[in-house]
Amino acid sequence: MRRSQLERYVDILSILTRYGPLKMTHLMYQANVNYVVLKEDLQFLVKQALVEELNNGKDKAVFRVTERGINVTKYFQEPKQTITINQEEYAP
Repeated sequence: MRRSQLERYVDILSILTRYGPLKMTHLMYQANVNYVVLKEDLQFLVKQALVEELNNGKDKAVFRVTERGINVTKYFQEPKQTITINQEEYAP
């Protein structure tokens, strides 16, 4: 089943929150998304100030979640955790 664009955004933010700043390639593997799609998603997240791109000169860019991105991640993960708990309570 394919993820929606919103689900990809939340996944990227969650991965950056969990692992810290990552290079594009590492993020691509963790998020399980191809390079072109990830690049577009990151451009959107940077424009929204949810992720920032860090360049230290000689190395490739590293992406880091902002405080705003962490808050968005928390907002979307709370309902997900509540739904999981409710499903476990009613499992036969």
